[in-house]
Amino acid sequence: MELVHRFRFLAAVLVLALFIPLPAQARSVTDAGGKVIEIPDAVERVICSGSGSLRLLTYLQGQSLAVAVDDIESRRSRFDSRPYAIANQQFKTMPVFGQFRGHDNPELILTLEPQPQVVFKTFSTMGHDPAELEQKTGIPVVVLDYGNLGARRDQLFATLRLMGEVVGREQRAESVIAYITELIDDLNKRTADIPEQDRPSAFVGGVAFKGPHGFQSTEPTYPPFSFVRARNLAYDANSAGKGLSQSDVAKEKIVEWNPDYLFLDLSTLQMGDEAGGLFELRTDPAYRTLAAVKADRVYGVLPYNWYSINYGSILANAYFIGKTLYPDRFADVDPAAKADEIYTFLVGKPVFADMNHMFQGMAYVPVRVN
Repeated sequence: MELVHRFRFLAAVLVLALFIPLPAQARSVTDAGGKVIEIPDAVERVICSGSGSLRLLTYLQGQSLAVAVDDIESRRSRFDSRPYAIANQQFKTMPVFGQFRGHDNPELILTLEPQPQVVFKTFSTMGHDPAELEQKTGIPVVVLDYGNLGARRDQLFATLRLMGEVVGREQRAESVIAYITELIDDLNKRTADIPEQDRPSAFVGGVAFKGPHGFQSTEPTYPPFSFVRARNLAYDANSAGKGLSQSDVAKEKIVEWNPDYLFLDLSTLQMGDEAGGLFELRTDPAYRTLAAVKADRVYGVLPYNWYSINYGSILANAYFIGKTLYPDRFADVDPAAKADEIYTFLVGKPVFADMNHMFQGMAYVPVRVN
């Protein structure tokens, strides 16, 4: 009889076990800060905090995993140069978990339904402290290094791989890395044998940095120039080593350099009709003396530093600049079509026409300054 009771007990335990869910399996990843973080085995719900974080998730075709966004996605503006957002209009109506640039709201995060399993966080020294955010919400926070396409390209690629590992998009991460590398190699090969004395001098002005700036704002290590071997007159080896992305150059220095070609980052148009780089080129007597202004060699390029670096726009700009400086080397390239090829691969849709419309049709054409 005792054996029968024992059998019935074991059978009941087995039946109950079939209906009781097993605890989620966990695994560990090491984030960009060197912290080992335990995350669920299968991550299907995330939020992306900090400049550019959601962009990288979109590159990995993981935007559907986001359960909420920061408030920059819901803002309405006449100008927008974020291809990932233009291609994903659903971001505008999604729940908001905090303010942009990493100023997260733990209380809002805790009210999200469904709850995110992981928080990705770029530029972790800005906004809410990652450790404090994790403590308040109980959600693992994975810190990312945004990197760049210059001296810190390896950091960008490591971040793509880390994100891919977390959300199960490892193969896509490798595809994105291979695509970016292939484009940079192509740009380099097209111009590799051009002698130094035959490389035109160039300056890009109006570069955005946490908002729009005038023509003196430039990028000392502007990647499109380096990819096609233009002589970037503002190049600064010290900045290159530190990965700096913006600096202001004295107007007198620009006049002294007298570049062969001028490129205008169209983010400067945000400053209005009577301010910014375009207004300055049209009205400032000092700029009016520049040979490039006199010869109508001023060209509009898409903003690339808009809620951090738009990697697709950097690559697209490089093809346009290469075509402008060395038309014979880029005879097979239609810059607008190449831009849409790049955007389609990275963010899923061709968005060049949408951005160009916002910036008054000035992208990849000579800009009227006379």
